[in-house]
This record gives sequence, C-alpha cells and structure tokens, in this order.
Amino acid sequence: MAPSALESDAGDTGLLNYTVLVPYNETIATGGDSLTQNLNVHYQSGDIAWMLTATAIVLLMVPGVGFFYSGLARRKSALSLIWLTMMAVGVTSFQWFFWGYSLAFSHSAGKFIGDLSNIGLRNVLAAPSVGSGRIPDLLFAVYQGMFASITVALAVGAVAERGRMLPCVVFMFVWSTIIYDAIACWTWNPHGWVAQMGGIDFAGGTPVHISSGSAALAYSLMLGKRRGHGTHELNFRPHNVTQIIIGTVFLWVGWFGFNAGSALSANMRAVVAAVNTNLAASVGGVTWCLLDYRLERKWSAVGFCSGVVAGLVAITPGSGYVPPWSAVIFGAVAGSACNYATKVKFYLGIDDALDIFAVHGIGGFVGNILTGFFAADYIAHLDGFTVIQGGGINGHWIQLGYQVADSISGFAYSFAGTCIILFFINLMPGLGLRASEEAEVIGMDDAEIGEFAYDFVEFTRDVVNGGDILDDESKYSADRDSPTPNEKAFSSTVGDDPHRSR
Repeated sequence: MAPSALESDAGDTGLLNYTVLVPYNETIATGGDSLTQNLNVHYQSGDIAWMLTATAIVLLMVPGVGFFYSGLARRKSALSLIWLTMMAVGVTSFQWFFWGYSLAFSHSAGKFIGDLSNIGLRNVLAAPSVGSGRIPDLLFAVYQGMFASITVALAVGAVAERGRMLPCVVFMFVWSTIIYDAIACWTWNPHGWVAQMGGIDFAGGTPVHISSGSAALAYSLMLGKRRGHGTHELNFRPHNVTQIIIGTVFLWVGWFGFNAGSALSANMRAVVAAVNTNLAASVGGVTWCLLDYRLERKWSAVGFCSGVVAGLVAITPGSGYVPPWSAVIFGAVAGSACNYATKVKFYLGIDDALDIFAVHGIGGFVGNILTGFFAADYIAHLDGFTVIQGGGINGHWIQLGYQVADSISGFAYSFAGTCIILFFINLMPGLGLRASEEAEVIGMDDAEIGEFAYDFVEFTRDVVNGGDILDDESKYSADRDSPTPNEKAFSSTVGDDPHRSR
C-alpha cells in the first residue's frame, strides 16, 4: 500500500511546522541574546505549557487554604484568615522577586543558602534552570514562587483569632527570607547539603510542610493562648463547614499542579505523581472519617476534609518517587497519625487553633519517612534522566537515615528560627504580636480589618458574652449601621455550638 500524503510529510520534518530541539550550549547567564537567537529552541513547548498551567493551579491552593482556615474559625475572625493567606501571596511574591529566588536557587549557591547573584531576577531568563534542564530559569522561578507563597500562607494561620495583622505581614517577609529560602536551598538546590547528602523530597515535605507546621507551632507558642482557652468559651464548632469543603476542593485540585508539576516537565513521572496524589488524598480522607466515626458515631465532613489534606501532605515528598500502590499506605498512615496528633497541642500546652502542626508538621514527617521506605529507582527514572538508589524497597535502607536527618533539621531550624524572629518583631514599637483583649472579644475582622465575611455578623454571637454588645459600644465599628432588630434577635439566640477539638 502506498504511503499517504500525511505519512510522507511526517517523514520529513522540514515540511512540518516543528521547532527543532537544540541542545543548550550557551555561556551567557541569560541563556542567549533574544535579538539574534531563538531562545525557544532549547525547550519543548509542551513542557512549558504544562508548567505554566501547574503554576496557575498551585496559586489556587492559596484561597483554598484561606477558605479552609476561615471555615474552622469563628465568624468574628473569618475574614482575617482569608485576608492573611491572600496577603501572603502579595508579600512573598515580591520577596521572591527581590531576593528570595536568588537565595534559594542561584546557580552559585552554597550548601545552606544561595547568594544574591540573581537579585531582582537579574539574569534570570532562558538558561536551563537549577531544578531541571527541561525548563528555563524564569519559568522555574515563577513556579517555585507559588511554593513559597503557599508555605507562608500555611504558617500564618497560627495567628487565628488573637494575632495582629501588621506584625504578621512583617513576619511573612522576614520568615520567607531567613527560614523558607534556606530550607528550599538545602533541599532542592543541587548545591544544598540535603541534596548532596542524598535526601529526596519531590515536592516539599520539609521546605513546605514541616517548615510551615513547625512555624505555626512556634507562632502559637509566642502568641499565647486565646482568651478563654480551656473553658466553654472556645468550645465551638467550625462556623462554616461548607467553606471548609470548598477550601478542600481548591487544595485537592491545586495539589495536582503542586506534585505533578514538580516533575518539571510533561512526562510519565508527572503522571505517576498525579495518580499518587489523588489516591493518598482519598484514602486519607476515608481513614480520618472512620476514626472520627469510631468515637462519635457521626460521619464528619470536617474529619473527611482534614484527612484529605493529611493524605496530600504526606504524599508530597514521595509523589514522584513511590509506586501507586504505596500511596494507599501514605494516605492511611497520614490520616491516622495526623488525627491522633491533634491531641499533641494539649500535652504541649500550646494553642494551635487550626491544628496546623498536627496536619502539616506531623504529616510532612510521616511523608518523609515513608518516602525513605517506598522510593523506587524505576519510578524516579520515568522522567528519563533522574537516577536514585531508591529506598527500602530497593534495599537502600540508609535512605531512611537521610530522611530523618532532613526532617529533624527542618523542624528544628524552622521552630527555633521562628521563635527568634517573632521575639524581635514583638520588641519593635507598633509591632506587638498580640491583639488587645477588647479586640479579641469583638473579633479580628472588626478590630483589624473593619470588614466582615458576612453582613450579619454581630458581637452577640459570641457565646461567652451572654448579653448584648451593641455596635455603638465598640470603638472599632461605632460608625457602622446597627443590624435590624430581627437580625439582632436571631444572632443572639444561635451562637456557636460546642464541639470537641478536632
């Protein structure tokens, strides 16, 4: 049979509109001169398209965190948590442009942190990135900038219901510089000490989750307990479970860009990471829900969502290293460990209001250790170039030691560093970390923002007050219209229902 015209054309790439891939051999820091060269010839357009998409998907995780945190809190501080997570993007994105990317991923970085050779994204353009030669520096920079933003957003949930906004914004910039950039450098930059030691972390078990979880624990410690901690005043249900579910959906979707995108190209390794991500999340959600049912005989929606996030956290470091069957173990172990870890804050006497350490700190540690067990050399090599010795299933048991060293060092550095940063911020005039008792009573939304998540929010909804606190009694909102009598009567009767801590 004679070949078709299409088959004949396909045999001659000169007749097709293809850009021939050219190996990179430039010496210019920017990757070449765009006025005289086509800088696209070094990269596959599919890789670039996928990574741009993954970048946008990861950004969706930030409002997901905001909705999740906001739904867990009380109405009177619901908006402040969404505000903080979105502000984290603004502050961290500037910090990343200014010097964050250079400190984490400069080509001439040291074992602990990078230098300022790429300050202001100087010379960051079309040269192959530190992360992978499949994508250019600038694309890698914007993608990793989303990781930095979500990490800060996770950590600042610790200010829930009693922390001031301005000191937290200052904290965002300082913490991302001193803590996050250093941990990201030593984990993901080829010059970093963890990378050189042999530690493996596909998408952020230590830089994202252990660092943010331990920072949240430290922030909660430095802030002190919320007013009424340990009494009926804080015995309340999450005020908006629907909002928690919406936040979980955003996070679940965003995590595909987070984990599958960490393959840094469109390949089979990204596919495996996506499969692992979904499977671990599903099993984690079911596991947590079953554990809660065992105690309460109720099918908790909040429990399912918490388990989903725990599964997602745990699979993060191993998603591009472990076979799909092991993702079931990741989800089950993380759902169980993080569920029981919610009790740790009571033993420590620290008011981690949103259980950030239990889910992200413990979940990240679980994920790192399980990665040491289940990392497989053939999974890593699905991208065509990554070579590892594997973990326990490859008989490379020393990998467990590497993972433990990485996890403990990340926790210790982030926890201690966060305490020191907050100690000095609190000493600065006008930057006291803790809100006043009056502001805490009326809520952070009114005291710090002057806006509300809901137009019917009133202070009489706070169960501890027991009586009416009129709007004109608050110095923060005296100029606002008081609610109608019907609204006041309704809000004074419903209150926040008591529940056990998650």
